[in-house]
Amino acid sequence: MFSGIQEILLILLIVLGLFMIPRMLSPRHPPQQTIVRRSGQTLSRPMRLAIVLSLLWPAAWAVCFKLWQNGLAAFSLWGIGPVVLAWSLKWVLAGKKNKR
Repeated sequence: MFSGIQEILLILLIVLGLFMIPRMLSPRHPPQQTIVRRSGQTLSRPMRLAIVLSLLWPAAWAVCFKLWQNGLAAFSLWGIGPVVLAWSLKWVLAGKKNKR
């Protein structure tokens, strides 16, 4: 029948045909740009500021109390305490506002 080289060339021709013929037959359409919009609520400027301050406040107090040298009790009171208190207060007020 076929020799080894002819069989390899025939397989290569079939593979190329599988990839090239569909490209030649299908019309080219420009890619459609899809607009991706996130559903839900976006963060307001004051909320973003509150989040940033919630990260910076404890970091500043950690440096002030030298947290790496056993300043954990004071850091818990002055560093983490106000952040937890502020977010708890916001949570309670948001619950009261939604109840109305």
